[in-house]
Amino acid sequence: MASSSYPCDVSQGFNFQKDIQCLVGHLTALKIGDTEFSPDLAVSDPTKIGEDESTSKVVGVLSHIYWDGGYADPIQCSFQISTASKTEAAVLQHTKLSDTNVEFQFIVFDYDPDKKKFYQACHTNETAIKGLVEKSGGSLAINVDLSPSGEVVSPINYAMYLGIMPQEEEQDVHFAVSEDAKFVKKWGVSVAA
Repeated sequence: MASSSYPCDVSQGFNFQKDIQCLVGHLTALKIGDTEFSPDLAVSDPTKIGEDESTSKVVGVLSHIYWDGGYADPIQCSFQISTASKTEAAVLQHTKLSDTNVEFQFIVFDYDPDKKKFYQACHTNETAIKGLVEKSGGSLAINVDLSPSGEVVSPINYAMYLGIMPQEEEQDVHFAVSEDAKFVKKWGVSVAA
């Protein structure tokens, strides 16, 4: 399976400028165990620039999202979160996380130079996909920086990393390489009862 790597521009994610064509990503929903993170960052939707409703609320601004492409491979996300979300994530990171269930939604936008517009290059189609916090060498793959990021100073934000293994069900991750060239890949494997 081909891997998918999306290094996103955090500065552009927070302060979108339509004349800069680079990858921009948003973590639109995140729930870890019983903790549901609030979508408290207002960002621009690159596909709606010029419209009245061009901003949306998100949980985080993606800096990188990576998937090796296999059904059982983890999706690895690095993103910037608000102060309130940092507090919630730090509590999860530093306590015994007994419920490692994760539900999340994301969108990565890219620019189509032929159509001269942004499109959704990788996303969950506004559907929460389900996984588990990845375990790596006995530790859970969750980390949040306790010091503010210097990449974008306003709003104050913090870097977070989360590795997510798929649950035992087949789910869809949507991809596109242009406005018109789209495809779907499966993540997770259904287990017969």
